[in-house]
Amino acid sequence: MQAKIIHEKAERIRDVIRYIRRFKNALVIIYLDDTLLDNNNFMNHIKDICLIHESGLKVILVPGAKKRINQILEASNISWTIHNNCRITGSEAMPLIKMAAFDVSNQIMTALAGEKKTALIGNWVRARGKGVIDGFDYGTSGEIDKLQIESIKTVLDNGFIPIFPCIGWSAAGKPYNISSIELSQQIAIHLKADKLFFIVPDAEISNKKFLIPSEIGTSPEGTVPALNLEEVDLFIKTNESVPKTTEPLIVSDTDSSVSRETSCSKEKIFSLLNMAKTACENGVTRVHIVNGALDGTLPCEIFSDLGSGTMIYSNNYGKIRNMTRDDISGVLNLMQPFVEAGNLLPRTKEMLNSQFQDYIVYELDGAIRACASLISYPDGQMEIAGVAVDKSCSSIGIGPKLIETLVSRAKEQKAKNVFLLTTQTSDWFENLGFTEASISILPEERKAKWTPERGSKVLILKK
Repeated sequence: MQAKIIHEKAERIRDVIRYIRRFKNALVIIYLDDTLLDNNNFMNHIKDICLIHESGLKVILVPGAKKRINQILEASNISWTIHNNCRITGSEAMPLIKMAAFDVSNQIMTALAGEKKTALIGNWVRARGKGVIDGFDYGTSGEIDKLQIESIKTVLDNGFIPIFPCIGWSAAGKPYNISSIELSQQIAIHLKADKLFFIVPDAEISNKKFLIPSEIGTSPEGTVPALNLEEVDLFIKTNESVPKTTEPLIVSDTDSSVSRETSCSKEKIFSLLNMAKTACENGVTRVHIVNGALDGTLPCEIFSDLGSGTMIYSNNYGKIRNMTRDDISGVLNLMQPFVEAGNLLPRTKEMLNSQFQDYIVYELDGAIRACASLISYPDGQMEIAGVAVDKSCSSIGIGPKLIETLVSRAKEQKAKNVFLLTTQTSDWFENLGFTEASISILPEERKAKWTPERGSKVLILKK
């Protein structure tokens, strides 16, 4: 038991080290919703940002300022409206908007300084006014015209953390109010960031709040760990038809750290997903939507396979591929718990070295998380064997995809039958189209290895 516990701890540590190595010098853009400044976990988020910076990642922060701007404008009796997610004000509001935006940025810079991190607040954004669109005047609302990319890279290379207030200036020095969340997306696109994080209270995509299509896998906790771009569209389409609720989505009714006023609505999740999709389509490697009301969500999302939130990606995340000799140690390590539980027969390094061409593996961010093999026999039958899926990935649909891949290969090779032997997972395989058969159907070579002591059941693929 102690050996098992140590093994599991070691695997978690290895995962963290693997991700630190993988993302060293990666560029991470973090949008931090300003409602989190009053959250109990705010300083923990700051500490976590410092930790990932110390791990060798380059970090840019874009704090939201909506709440603070609202407060200052209300205190000054200045009204505003919202049109197409843009704040519409007169020019008299702009000095107050600037003050609010820099107030929030200064608060974050002070928190970072408390952790002995040097941050810089800069005017790296050239902006232009949105102007008049379809007859509507957007006033002081602006959009990015140009980023001072070389200056930003210099700041990053010197080990500082740039902070971007939601303000941009025209070439003539006129200030414009820019949506912080759109600013974070555009910075990520312009700089071809490796990761873009939206840290928003209650931004949870789970089966507790949404209908999850059967094609999309979930974690053991019911959350959606990852979506490719096609799955983003499928998810939104599936949930758009669900009647709109009058209450915002709440992760926990007992969590008093986040009020209902700041909870994340279904429409906000859809907006974040669409922004994430656009970012990925324009060169951002991965976008992460995480629940800022939870402590530790940021490092968990970066340094673990399934993370703590939902990752949107276009490619190069998890993939099924042929096994190579370099995968042998990873496959043996993956199989060990299944061997100990009696689900698999033991394999040795020598056995896999001679049989690796029969195997396929599922690789997730450089780690082997599942495997299976397809063995040919002289009588034309083929056997699926050595099926193992890491428990961290057991609920995201990897196992069925492995079997589907091998069945497809067997059909391409015109296999007479596809069979397998199992002791404890017959129900699982029956759900994938297999049915129980007699030992007599086995090829003579395989029948000779069957033992009554183990008593494995024979399952054959239905035709």
